[in-house]
This record gives sequence, structure tokens and C-alpha cells, in this order.
Amino acid sequence: MTKIKKEKGATEEEATGTTEKSYQELIANINPIAQPLASRKLSKKLYKCVKKASKVKQIRRGVKEVQKFINKGETGIVVLAGDTLPIDVYCHLPVMCEDRSLPYAYIPSKVVSLPSAPASKRPTCVIMIKPHEEYQSAYDECLEEVSALPKPV
Repeated sequence: MTKIKKEKGATEEEATGTTEKSYQELIANINPIAQPLASRKLSKKLYKCVKKASKVKQIRRGVKEVQKFINKGETGIVVLAGDTLPIDVYCHLPVMCEDRSLPYAYIPSKVVSLPSAPASKRPTCVIMIKPHEEYQSAYDECLEEVSALPKPV
């Protein structure tokens, strides 16, 4: 029975043309400033929260858009992709988040968030998840865990 499931899983991967990388493989490609890095469990929660937020159009994506709304004083969780190169593109955002007491975390890959956010057709290196009553429990859970992550020195 497990052999059949394995074969079925392999055909699904072949049909979609993508194979999902493991968390360890994704961590191998992160850049040196990616701290605090979300755990595997927290990364999955953040991906789900991004998916729910994008359905009700409560996310900001992209460096310019997120930076603009941070400057305007908007609140939310900032999720940064750890595999973005060059790091000069977004290395100023964690400092902006700390100045305004916004929680932020790095996830291992920007490509993984691509299929989870239906409104986004391309990989994004920065996403801000805004609070909303439709997914408030998931948001609060992510907010608590991201706030508990140790900040870099």
C-alpha cells in the first residue's frame, strides 16, 4: 500500500513539474543576514497565514510597497525571504522594523511562498501580513511566535 502511495506521489510531482525541497536544503542557501530564521513549523504557519491574508487582500508584497507602508506606520508581521541576493536589496528593512517595533522573521525561501499566495504570480522577497478578523487566530499565533524569536545582536 505504501508503494502505491509513493508511486502516486511521484507522478503528481512529475505532473506539476516541481519537487519540493526539504527545509535543510533550503537553509543551505540562505544569506548571512537571515536572522531570526523561522523554524520549519513557524515557516509553515507563516505560509498559511500569507495564503489566508492574500485571499482577503491583506498583504503588502515587495520591498518598495512594504517600505512605504512601514514608513506610513502600518502594523503587521514582516516576512523576509532568506535566499534573496544581493542582500543590499532589502537589508535596511529589519532596521526599519526594529525602529517601529514591528515583528519580523526570515523564511528559508521566497519560491515556496509563490504557490501558497494565489494573488502573487512571482516570488517575493518581502511580504507584510496585516491583521484581519477572517484569519485573526492564525495571525495572533504567528505574531506570538515571531515576537518570541531572538533578535540578532
